[in-house]
Amino acid sequence: MTGRVAAVNLGVVTQAQWAGDASGRSGIDKRPVDGPVLLRTDGVAGDFIGERPQHGGPDQAVYAYAQEDAGWWSAELGRDISPGGFGENLTTWAVDVTGAVIGERWAVGSALLQVTKPRTPCTTFAGFWGVPDLIKRFTVRAAPGAYLRVLRDGEVSAGDPVEVVDRPAHGVTIGEVFRATSLEPELLPRLLDVPELPASTREKVLRRLNVAG
Repeated sequence: MTGRVAAVNLGVVTQAQWAGDASGRSGIDKRPVDGPVLLRTDGVAGDFIGERPQHGGPDQAVYAYAQEDAGWWSAELGRDISPGGFGENLTTWAVDVTGAVIGERWAVGSALLQVTKPRTPCTTFAGFWGVPDLIKRFTVRAAPGAYLRVLRDGEVSAGDPVEVVDRPAHGVTIGEVFRATSLEPELLPRLLDVPELPASTREKVLRRLNVAG
């Protein structure tokens, strides 16, 4: 089965007491849009981000989450979760997002994307869903979705195929990085062999291991 984009989602401005930004504004409430959306190296055109130091920047330009994983959460919580409900820009179908290798490249629409790091759950996410223990449950589930760099600007629409065009040989996945930096620190040394890992993540790994950069 060929992976594809199930939905492209853009954030609307949400004013809420649980929003992490000092202004109380969050862009976690993302909703599907019709037609093509431009993905750029600095982010998704038309998307609102309330906490840019935590969620913006070239290494976190696009966030993808698998529709299959969203379905698991729908069953777990007993409620529907619409595309964009995880704050993702791209809802994927038949794409192994958790098993994506750090640095692998996806051709999607006319854009070229690169897998960079997993998403870390935050209080804004828990507040948006109204599930107080969501951070713990999300961490244990360890299906965090993937942040992506935009290597080539391009337009993406719902229904576009997702083609993995290159996969690094080191084999370290989104899921492995997430587990290493949360519940399984014994995996941390593996991450030092991943040149495509964002500098900020690598620095955290080095600090955890007490290794000089």
